[in-house]
Amino acid sequence: MTAGRVTRGNGLIEAFLAQQRARVANLLIPSSSRNGRILDVGCGTHPWFLLNTAFAERIGLDKIERPVAHPDAYPGIRLISHDLEIDPVLPFQDEYFDVVTMLAVIEHVEPSALPATIREIRRVIRPGGMYILTTPAGWTDGLLRIMARFGLVSREEIEEHKAAYTRKELAAILRDAGFTNDSIRLGTFELGMNLWATARK
Repeated sequence: MTAGRVTRGNGLIEAFLAQQRARVANLLIPSSSRNGRILDVGCGTHPWFLLNTAFAERIGLDKIERPVAHPDAYPGIRLISHDLEIDPVLPFQDEYFDVVTMLAVIEHVEPSALPATIREIRRVIRPGGMYILTTPAGWTDGLLRIMARFGLVSREEIEEHKAAYTRKELAAILRDAGFTNDSIRLGTFELGMNLWATARK
């Protein structure tokens, strides 16, 4: 699971899309959480979002096939290599994080594995903490594949998409993971081409 960032993507607008996701996520994060810990699931080997958000402690998790060249490459950020497809249990204690993000990641997760993944995320969020996700809107799947053909977005990333979701489907997934209906908020950005969702524990 290496998604939601600019790591392998070589499309012409990959950096712009990563900036938009980071902008939306930062707007959704309450300022009261910034003194705590954030976990970015699917951060990639270049943790672009974590480099562009302010938290007391920033941790990124992904299946990192090659180690980062130098441990001080990203000061203040701890990167952990962990493959959720092999081991769905997050390597953190209960209620450890104030915020967990998954930006352009859930579409890369097998739908059958997604409920367990989201339950694990809920487990590691402290009471009152927040889960934030972004994902392409379901109707854009064909459009993204056309854009990949013309090199506008990474063909490799798009070919790895396992599913596409609507707002209603995202809400159902979050409820199934244990989040209450009144804790869930949903919206769109980039002219409705992308969805965001937040859920408070």
